[in-house]
Amino acid sequence: MKKTLLVIADFDGTVSPMDVGYGVLQRFTSRGWDDIDRAYCSGEIGSKEAYSRIAALIAVTREEMGDYVRAHARVDPHFVPFHTFCREEGIDLRILSDGLDFYIDLVLRKDGLEDIPFFSNVARFGDGRAFAIEFPEANPACNRCGTCKTLILERLRPSFDRVIYIGDGYSDVCPAEKADIVFAKGILYGAFAKKGLPCFRYGDFGDILRHIRHDGFLKSL
Repeated sequence: MKKTLLVIADFDGTVSPMDVGYGVLQRFTSRGWDDIDRAYCSGEIGSKEAYSRIAALIAVTREEMGDYVRAHARVDPHFVPFHTFCREEGIDLRILSDGLDFYIDLVLRKDGLEDIPFFSNVARFGDGRAFAIEFPEANPACNRCGTCKTLILERLRPSFDRVIYIGDGYSDVCPAEKADIVFAKGILYGAFAKKGLPCFRYGDFGDILRHIRHDGFLKSL
């Protein structure tokens, strides 16, 4: 039996106001990754190739990255009540991220949100400060993103009547176009505005929660 509604949220810059992945790269990557990042932002390479190149420049232990994430990263202060609302209303919530599982798990656990299923790239810590990234959710047909959010959305969609997508970045543009309702900011909002696609602009999860709670919104889905 189909469920009514699925909410999919990006993590970096969305569930977490901070782009945790970018912060980790700034802190633990040697010189040279800026050029890789520019190539990614210009569309010259996808995130999978960017991550593969950058991983070779990262030197960090599990403890060092954990200390950094615990000290600097948090969820949007309105995300906990948003999660509570979804649970009370029987709305399924998933996080799809082109970031790393290690820091997503740490940040969610800080606020008791470890029950939220998430999909992401996988961080591997080796001997010393060796580091690698694996891509269990890449799409071999495209092979651009480390985590193909579109592929995951399409895999989940048959179980739901409607899909709401919440995001802000490059990796959100493709999957958001497959959703029924989109909440967008940043790069995602700019892309939708340029294409003339409908979306709701938001600043934080407080804006989204107020909108969804508005009389008739859920009934209209």
